[in-house]
Amino acid sequence: MRGSLLLERGPELAAAARAVEGLVAEPGRGGCVLVYRGEAGRGKTALLAEIGRIAGDRCTVLTARGDETHTSVPFHVTRQLLQPALEERELLPVPDGRGAEAVDRIAPALGLAPPPPPPAAPADPQVVRGGLVRLLDGLAARLRDRPPVLLVDDAQWADAESLAWLDAYTRTRQGGGLPVLVVLAHRPPPPDPHAPGAPAPLAALGDRAVLTLGLDALTPEATAVLVRDALGGHADEPFCHALWTVTSGNAYETVELLAKAREREVDPVAGSVALLRELGTGARGGGLVARLQALGAGPTRLARAIAVLGPDSTPQLLRALTGMAGTELAAHTDRLRRARIVTAPDAPATSAPSAHAPSAHAAPAPTAPTQPAHPAPAGPLEFTHPLIATAVYGSVPAATRSALHGRAARALAEAGHGPAAAARHLLAVQPADDEDAVRLLRAAAAEHLAVGAPDAARRCLDRALAEPPGPETYAVVLYELGCASLLTAPAATVRHLRSALDLPGLDDTLRVDATYRLAQVLAHSNQLGEAARTVAAEAVRTPPGTGRRRLQAAHFMYEGFQAAEEDGPARSRRLAELTGRLTGADNPERALLAVRAFDAMLRGEPAAEVVRLCDSALVDGAPARGLGWTDTTWGFEIPALTGIAYAFADRPDRARALFGEAVRAFEISGWSGAHLAFAHTLLGLAHRRRGDLPRAQHHLEEGLRLADRVGRGLPVHWDTACLLVDTLLARGRTAEARDVADHYAFGPPWPGAIVLPDGPSVLGRLLLAEGRHEEAAHTLEAAAESLTARGRHHVLWAPWPFDLARALATTDPDRAARVATEARAHAERLGTPTARGEALRCLALFATPAESRRLLTRAVAHLAESPSRYEESRARLDLAHATGSATALAEATALATTCGAVTARASTHPPE
Repeated sequence: MRGSLLLERGPELAAAARAVEGLVAEPGRGGCVLVYRGEAGRGKTALLAEIGRIAGDRCTVLTARGDETHTSVPFHVTRQLLQPALEERELLPVPDGRGAEAVDRIAPALGLAPPPPPPAAPADPQVVRGGLVRLLDGLAARLRDRPPVLLVDDAQWADAESLAWLDAYTRTRQGGGLPVLVVLAHRPPPPDPHAPGAPAPLAALGDRAVLTLGLDALTPEATAVLVRDALGGHADEPFCHALWTVTSGNAYETVELLAKAREREVDPVAGSVALLRELGTGARGGGLVARLQALGAGPTRLARAIAVLGPDSTPQLLRALTGMAGTELAAHTDRLRRARIVTAPDAPATSAPSAHAPSAHAAPAPTAPTQPAHPAPAGPLEFTHPLIATAVYGSVPAATRSALHGRAARALAEAGHGPAAAARHLLAVQPADDEDAVRLLRAAAAEHLAVGAPDAARRCLDRALAEPPGPETYAVVLYELGCASLLTAPAATVRHLRSALDLPGLDDTLRVDATYRLAQVLAHSNQLGEAARTVAAEAVRTPPGTGRRRLQAAHFMYEGFQAAEEDGPARSRRLAELTGRLTGADNPERALLAVRAFDAMLRGEPAAEVVRLCDSALVDGAPARGLGWTDTTWGFEIPALTGIAYAFADRPDRARALFGEAVRAFEISGWSGAHLAFAHTLLGLAHRRRGDLPRAQHHLEEGLRLADRVGRGLPVHWDTACLLVDTLLARGRTAEARDVADHYAFGPPWPGAIVLPDGPSVLGRLLLAEGRHEEAAHTLEAAAESLTARGRHHVLWAPWPFDLARALATTDPDRAARVATEARAHAERLGTPTARGEALRCLALFATPAESRRLLTRAVAHLAESPSRYEESRARLDLAHATGSATALAEATALATTCGAVTARASTHPPE
């Protein structure tokens, strides 16, 4: 009687048919999202089945159903959707060159490979989600002749990870058109204002849908049609209206009640209304449970076990849970099936019950015991409708339900289903000081982390703490909980890791790791001072060795990242003393040398020493194993510091090689958020230092685009906006630079971390380009005061001296000349051709014409050895104007054009 449940669903089916037509007509971009909302029993399942039938001839239909018992199981819906398609083909390679390595990262989430065992690093949920997005893209590309249609029933019970994947897919592909049709059916959120609403990704999918349709109850007229189809055309109006009143127009309950009335041979006339209402009391809720109990204790026990196990209700597990023998299980299954409460694989049933089948609520037929026993089911049992599952599960007393879940967890574990399968049951068991439960929950959390589901891991570890663990493992569970929260809940990470460190139970290795991760979270939460103090305090308590050096590297790094500190020069001296004899023998030494190289660069120490330190921090010019861009033990900061130091030591090609590898590593790993944005920013820096301004601008704009997708006000926004403003100014695009500065609020108040390059110096340069000399001078003087106090004198990372000299040239030329002279001294100490040439260019502003030509000639000679063609073009333009040589001017203009720079003269020479 499936057609009965489709009565009055013409508009909904027409919308689906149009969507299928659009997908088929324009495969690759003609898809969309459709959402159907309706109370339980409104016919959502039948509607999706009909949509699948409509699309089946021309499309690849992939189906899934959310399950009330599997909401906590990550990627449960994703696996239902994708596994059938992947089983028919080889595992699809992820497109755009990411290859098998990227597929390996998502195979565990799809259930196509076991989770990697410890000590494998947790999978980043963004990485896994991005990989699944690309996998669906690849599937759609291969199925252009039969484009995919994804049907998800009971989406209100879909797991959070699957919903987040569908949300990300439809969001990222929305601008260019969807290559798939996504159809969701779900119940509306409960009306109780205190009850949780629809999951955020499900709500977002609904907002993104081209059409969201609510499924109304059947009208009295439609109900009358169903009554007369089932019971005969003589059914009178009072009877039809009474049946509509009893069922409230619920399609499922209407069909059920008609089946019962037909079985009882109820005459469909007004005189039968009282009997009809009596039959209707068992349609759901308590009445349904009473009808189930009338079948006997055995079927009731079996139904409860099915309600607890859900889709895992295999004969093997049901026997373990109920203690029934195979013949007894088969007999009770038969009675439940004949009562249309359950379905089984060896006796398929339609998703909608038939009006001619026995009633789900009828008493068992008296001849049932004498009939031959039904064969045991070949696969999992399931209820004929989620309404029945909900009613049966809710009827189980709390203590009994907890015990059943506990037995289910043990049965699943003993059957080899793994800790994650058992954990969903342990989440529903009352705490009982059970160390075995703690062990299973911790193992399940590790599996969840390995497949990229940290929220699921947190639920398991939270539950493990409630058990609770024994004193010897309590701190370890807190540490694991803190690590599980690292990517998604930084405040919780800080709380859990601090608690773990305050308790006994962590060995030295775990204490070091807990402290390092705690400092990472504090630093990324703009608490650099607290991060530095945390690792410094723990380093004092840590025995000498690799652990202490790891903490020392973090301490000096986070102190150096601060925009202000009490005694920067003293910290730099301590760092230099600590690293003086290090050779880069292991990763802690390499990390310390990278931190030292970065600090030496900021201080303007000789570039040759900076390069030596950078070389020692690498192995054959690349980050050592364990110190790579995606390594979670140390983080991406260590190779980033090395590359930045190279870039400002006139080795931008080495920096470019490192940063190019960063982009590749992040893309392969699926880190498409702030990490990839920062990698593009660093590549932009390398190209800026090479003088390739168009390419620098490209990478910086890409960095901002990626960062904007993550959020606003991120640390990467400051660095990228700063570099882009500087690059646009070099290209003579002052108005565009101002637009970027205003859009990203580039200016005071400055963040607690330093900006790359120095933010106030670049802002002063922008003000100077806008002709706001007085404001520029004030901004640059503030930068000078702050940086000089910290002993930071790198004239290219913080180019305030050159611009301050220019800002003061007309109002205070003597002071301007002193600033330029001091800048030259720092440039000579640094020793790079770029710094020395730029310093001479600046000095030429305050010299006589003859001396200016001599200084500019020397500047050009230095800059000809510099890796930056841009700075060389500026010096050649100045010299050409100073000498009046048309040939030199043409050559300088051509070089500036090659760099993508403005071809006008870079500075104004003072009159003779």
